[in-house]
Amino acid sequence: MNDKKTIVLKDVKLRENALMKNVYLWMTLGLAITAATSFGVSQSVAMIRFFLLNPIVTIAVFIAQIVLVIMLSGRVERLSKGAAIGIFIGYSALTGITLSSIFIAYTGTSILTAFISALAVFAGGAIYGAVTKKSLKSWGAFLSMGLFGLIIASLVNLIFPSSMLNMLVSVVGVVLFTGLTAWDSQRIADMNAQFGQDMTSEELTKIGILGALDLYLDFINIFLYLVRIFGRSDN
Repeated sequence: MNDKKTIVLKDVKLRENALMKNVYLWMTLGLAITAATSFGVSQSVAMIRFFLLNPIVTIAVFIAQIVLVIMLSGRVERLSKGAAIGIFIGYSALTGITLSSIFIAYTGTSILTAFISALAVFAGGAIYGAVTKKSLKSWGAFLSMGLFGLIIASLVNLIFPSSMLNMLVSVVGVVLFTGLTAWDSQRIADMNAQFGQDMTSEELTKIGILGALDLYLDFINIFLYLVRIFGRSDN
C-alpha cells in the first residue's frame, strides 16, 4: 500500500471524502446498469414475455432482489470485496428487469422529467445530510414509522384505487425518501468515523458499496414516485 493511501485510510476526514466519492461512483454505476437493463428488456418482446408476463419468473426475480439486499446489507463485513461488488451489480441488473415496465407504462417525456426532478430532489437531500451540523439520528424512528404508513396506504390504494390517494402517496413518498437520503448520507459519514484510524482498503470499498446501495434505493424510490406524479395522465 502506498504512502498516500495509508494517509487517507488513517485520516478520518480524508477517508470520509474518499468514501463518499466511492459511494457516488458505485451508485452511478448501479443506476447506469439499471437503466441499461431496464431499457434493453423493454425493447424486446421476447424478454417482456419472459420477465414481465411470466408470474413464476417475476416472483423469482423479486425474491432474488430481496435475498441480494439482505446478503449485502446484513453480511457485508463477512463478504469479500469481489462478492460485495458482484452482489451490488447483480442487484442493479435485477432491478432494471423489474423496472422495465416503466418504459411501457409511461412516455419518454414523463420518464425524463421524473429522472431530472429526482436528481434535483436527491441532490438536495444528500447535500443537506452532508453539510448540516445537526445530528439526524433522531430521524430514524420517524422515517421508519413513515415507511410503515406509506406501505399501508399503498396497499389500501391497491385494493381500493383512488387517484387522490395515489397522488398523496406519491407526494409523501418523495418527501419521505428525500429525508432518508439526508439521513443515509450522514449515517455513511458516521460509519466512517466509527472506524477511527483502523479502516483497511477492502473495508473502505465494502462500506462504499453498502452506502451506495442505501442511496441507490433512496434515488430509485424518489424517481418511481415522481414518475407516477408526472405520468399520471399517460396511457
